[in-house]
Amino acid sequence: MAIAGEVFRQNLTEMLEESPSGAPELHVLAVDDSLVDRKVIERLLKISSCKVTVVESGTRALQYLGLDGENRSLGFDSVKVNLIMTDYSMPGMTGYELLKKIKQESSVFREIPVVIMSSENVLTRIDRCLEEGAEDFLLKPVKLSDVRRLRDVIMKGKVKEGEKKSHKRMRSIDCSPPLSATCSPMSLPCDPSPSLLSPLSSKKARL
Repeated sequence: MAIAGEVFRQNLTEMLEESPSGAPELHVLAVDDSLVDRKVIERLLKISSCKVTVVESGTRALQYLGLDGENRSLGFDSVKVNLIMTDYSMPGMTGYELLKKIKQESSVFREIPVVIMSSENVLTRIDRCLEEGAEDFLLKPVKLSDVRRLRDVIMKGKVKEGEKKSHKRMRSIDCSPPLSATCSPMSLPCDPSPSLLSPLSSKKARL
């Protein structure tokens, strides 16, 4: 964990780039028991134009989301979170246990992507998290490219969701009768008189 902080400090000047103005902002909940790693991920997310909330444990994350089942000490009744990033190895509640609670016990937050972070490259651990519904598994130290890739993937998903909603609204508008089908005082009568019919249609009527 200390290595992550050292790598971050060495490359900080390379990572400081201005975000594009007007870029959409994602709200990320970052969970890590290491103060150094919390500072690292918070900085990377802010550089990537994300809003960040950091907590030090899985229990505090559940309290923030209102999923602790006993009390809501932080008082957030309607939390808007687009991504949850959590360390795997934490005392009390591991990142894997936090992932299970979010995916299995919450209908509200079940669809929110959860990314697991770990300094240990253990394949069985990675497979278990992905099978449980994790969006990704990142090896520490987390890099700026990792964060930006995640942001881009989630933003594409949000854009697609917005396009679907917009398409539904457009379809509902298209269902209304067109202006040409309505009658106005300045338009021709809706039930045209025989004098307005074409000669061919008049012959057919006489036949």
